[in-house]
Amino acid sequence: MPSNQPVLLLREVGGTRFLPIWIGAVEATAIAFAQQDVEPPRPLTHDLLVLLLEQWGHELRAVQIDSLEDGVFFASLVFSDGTTVSARPSDAVAIALRTGAPTSVADEVFAEAGVETPEEEQEDEVEAFREFLDSVSPEDFGGSAPPDANSVE
Repeated sequence: MPSNQPVLLLREVGGTRFLPIWIGAVEATAIAFAQQDVEPPRPLTHDLLVLLLEQWGHELRAVQIDSLEDGVFFASLVFSDGTTVSARPSDAVAIALRTGAPTSVADEVFAEAGVETPEEEQEDEVEAFREFLDSVSPEDFGGSAPPDANSVE
């Protein structure tokens, strides 16, 4: 983004919408570390929280992006014992990536803030057409070879 503020993009499974959530640089780094399996020499805050949950025997079952109020997204951490804890979406996703818990977005949130993208099939068709154009020659269309550049009709 022009402001250099990171954006967390959540993609709809089986759909064409993305949910953009602007997040802080620290949270973006925590998410990137989890996605890239980077292990810092000492646990970061999200790593520490996951270690504490494991030590106390709490299992994160899911992360839910629940609502959007006045431009602010709200999320919940849902534990196996039914406990729900409110969290910022960026922190919730950073923790979910470390635990393997699924992340879901409420339909109302996607309806309000989701951004439609071209269907992947259209993108695949465009890519296939580009590959075709790269490999095709005039002879492939039948007829004779192109006229000599010096010939005149």
